[in-house]
Amino acid sequence: MRLDEFIDGLERDPDAERRRLAAEKSYEILDYMDTAQQSFQNVLQGDSLFGSSAPSIFVGRSNYPRVSTGLLSPMDPDSNAADFATSGDWYKQGLSIDDVFQRRTGLLNSTRSAAVDVNDVWDGFVGVQREVAIAGRPVDVEIGLDNASALDFQPSIDEISTPTGPRARARSADLAENPYIPRPVQKTLEDDDWQAQGAMTYLYRRGFDVYDINKILSAGALGQTASRKLVPTRWSITAVDDTLGQYLRGRIRNAPSIDTVQVWTNEYMGNQFWVILAPGNWEYELVEMKAPGSIWNPDPGGALWMGADSEGYEGRTAYVDETSGAYYASRLGALEYLESIGRQAKCIVLRHVSDDYWGPVGVWQVRESVRNAFDGDHGEAETFHDAVRQVAPLLPVSLNDLRRKSSMVSGIQANLTDFS
Repeated sequence: MRLDEFIDGLERDPDAERRRLAAEKSYEILDYMDTAQQSFQNVLQGDSLFGSSAPSIFVGRSNYPRVSTGLLSPMDPDSNAADFATSGDWYKQGLSIDDVFQRRTGLLNSTRSAAVDVNDVWDGFVGVQREVAIAGRPVDVEIGLDNASALDFQPSIDEISTPTGPRARARSADLAENPYIPRPVQKTLEDDDWQAQGAMTYLYRRGFDVYDINKILSAGALGQTASRKLVPTRWSITAVDDTLGQYLRGRIRNAPSIDTVQVWTNEYMGNQFWVILAPGNWEYELVEMKAPGSIWNPDPGGALWMGADSEGYEGRTAYVDETSGAYYASRLGALEYLESIGRQAKCIVLRHVSDDYWGPVGVWQVRESVRNAFDGDHGEAETFHDAVRQVAPLLPVSLNDLRRKSSMVSGIQANLTDFS
């Protein structure tokens, strides 16, 4: 399909166009937190939480190498614990920002301080946490709390990790059942000399998605036994995206190039993505445009923020400067598509964060938005420059501003209209 026809045919959601940062959204979350607090008091037995199934874990990064490490378990014992674990299914279910916050704030984060050097520790609180992380399904646990009345109901949020809910200091944790450990995970645990990067790609090739691998890495259950450490959740998310991205880049390194310029798009949770693929050897760039009033550019009267990071055919050796975990998450989505068709390409991802993105849900929504962009139709242009020129009017910046920020767009010849 010609790119102009593709753009003209894009459906617009009039409600999404009208939505803005709404104060009532924050009140909805506060109301839900009050409900969650009451639910917690209903299931608490003394200072213990019994019969809860833990779908995930959380490892903090403050005070590293001694960190806060936690078990995440629903405060409603009748809920389906698997629904609370971050997953690509959330995109398929069409979860909203509010939905994500409600799910995650319904999880109690029972925490203990622990040294990151876990080696082969499988007992005590950390041992239970590691068992939960490597299990193939949520595990029933019994958690003893130090002081249930001192529960902190303020959610923890950042731009990479999914939000976490109320926090309480754990006195103890015990498994109420024997967890099911998938055979591929057992294999990585039993191999004392298997480096973490190789174990990650092995699990990925065996059908484990990034969300499963992230939990296992975070619990210090990958890598050579003597070097196994707890990995803060924020770091492990980016590490998995980066490692698997490097693996996929190697898979397409000698693949033939695509032969047409393709433009794909997707929109989710107030984030719009344009993915432009052009013939040539692998090259990649993420350009982010964050509107005033959006979560990471909160001043509604301020200027639009732009950031960009890129890599060439050989990849990059240093962490990105401006786009953080979104760079690795969107790169993984693009590389997965190229590997699936056995081709390589030049790739630029343009991300517009509108002020509808009022609460950060984590980079999973970036990863899933780019992954699923390739499931729909796409437009085609004669050249990369033509593609950028036709997409530029739909962006919140001028082509000239984009040219100044983007290394891939910088070579496009300027016209007088580009400065408007």
